[in-house]
Amino acid sequence: MLLSASRPPLRPSLRPRASLLALPVAVVLALVVALAAPPVLATTPAWREAVAGALAAEGEGALAAFYAGRGYAPLWTGAGDGDRRAALLLALDGAPVHGLPAARYDVEGLRAGFRSAASERARGLLEVAMSRAFLAFARDVSSGALEPAAIDPALVRAPVRPDPAALLAGIAGAAEPRAFLRALAPQTAEYSALMAARFALARAVAEGGWGPAVPERAALKPGDGGPAVILLRDRLMAMGWLGRTAAAGYDGALEEAVRAFQTAHGLAPDGVAGPATLAAINAGPEVRLQAVTVALERARWLNFDHGARHIWVNLADFTTKIIDDGRVSFATRSVIGQADAARQTPEFSDNMSYMVLNPSWTVPRSIIARDYLPQLQRNPNAVAHLQVVDSRGREVSRSAIDFAAYSARTFPFNLRQAPGPSNALGEVKFMFPNRHAIYLHDTPQRALFARDLRAFSNGCIRLNDPREFAYALLARQSDDPRATYQRVLGTGSESRLNLEVPVPIHIVYATAFLGPRGTIQFRRDVYGRDAKIFAALVRAGVALAPEAG
Repeated sequence: MLLSASRPPLRPSLRPRASLLALPVAVVLALVVALAAPPVLATTPAWREAVAGALAAEGEGALAAFYAGRGYAPLWTGAGDGDRRAALLLALDGAPVHGLPAARYDVEGLRAGFRSAASERARGLLEVAMSRAFLAFARDVSSGALEPAAIDPALVRAPVRPDPAALLAGIAGAAEPRAFLRALAPQTAEYSALMAARFALARAVAEGGWGPAVPERAALKPGDGGPAVILLRDRLMAMGWLGRTAAAGYDGALEEAVRAFQTAHGLAPDGVAGPATLAAINAGPEVRLQAVTVALERARWLNFDHGARHIWVNLADFTTKIIDDGRVSFATRSVIGQADAARQTPEFSDNMSYMVLNPSWTVPRSIIARDYLPQLQRNPNAVAHLQVVDSRGREVSRSAIDFAAYSARTFPFNLRQAPGPSNALGEVKFMFPNRHAIYLHDTPQRALFARDLRAFSNGCIRLNDPREFAYALLARQSDDPRATYQRVLGTGSESRLNLEVPVPIHIVYATAFLGPRGTIQFRRDVYGRDAKIFAALVRAGVALAPEAG
């Protein structure tokens, strides 16, 4: 294991730890082997022939061009390549710490190659193997080991993959190869905190977990006592939420620990350990370790410039935020798509460019096919709040339509709800036109925002504070954003209000993320997407926990 045996707390701070940088004896010995490996003193015809032959296969274009461009001079096996070689082998040793599939890079095979290479041909093949391992690791650690869309069609995210030519040129010219390799991973406080949490959780798993589960009865509350309270106390101490105490009752310290735990797990912080809280407390470190491992992969998918100002919708957290220069400047509760596959909100990034005030609602074709056409076929007067309109937007009398004559595919009409207080979109919708027909909007269904789990929509994202969200967006282009908004709203007509500078919007699904106080927060996997991603990571060769060193 790359990390030392010292145990960091479950709730890591952002400050780097010396334990994360310590190297066990096995790694030090490996470095000695790498530095002492027999180098290629000069390129020979046999060496060049081996390299060129290995790179002649389809798909090796970037590597072939790189070596041809440098006259087949070695990058890893030359007399002066010891630091670069050692840096790569050390980075590959650390792949499990990132939750990456270490077998993909075959670091032990590479070391064995350095020990056994006795011919120029063998050394040439080893040179190519090192470059392939470098490119695979660099790609995975910077942008993810998996292809999101291959896991779930709702993961509409195309990671920004690094250019192989740029990677090769970068490592070849790096004055400090180790620093170059370290910088490939996301350089964010959240990624560092997730790495530290992964280590702490792996250690908790290795040590047998956090003790016995708490019986999940109706509720434990302040003033209670007995064995269940003692189990609750002990488990919260083991998890790092409660300081050492011998108190046997549900006292104020235990209540505050429960509140802190609830806040960090998206639960109402009432200080009462009810069924939902106890279920979260009883989730073992293996469960949390899976969430953190998936979160690291998701962070790599999102390793690109999000924009100095951007909108961050975390579906698993049921929140929408505006981020300005790394700080949350606005936040509101959200309602997201329902959990069934047809209604889940997809994950993708786009640019919000305008808002529509007093919007009408044109029902998406998927909802017409799934929900409304069957009702109209049974009763042409059903869903009376919706107008039937033709392709030119003209209302068509229902009496003139034989709904039973159409299928979902052949139905030639649209359904539309006029603007008004009962409109499904409320008074405003926020648009970033996309093929998924997803947008943010107001809603007349206000009671849903009071719930902890808020997956109730047909896929779009409803906002608890849409007016304030609009004011925050308009503040960059209006001296009086409230007056600007109210003037347009007051017309009562459907009106478009453009954003002078489009704002990037990122719809994500993070069940483990860095909270405002430097702690890792956890949320429920309401869509089951984390489970799919983790299963794909395991199939790719990711171990649940790095080996203890």
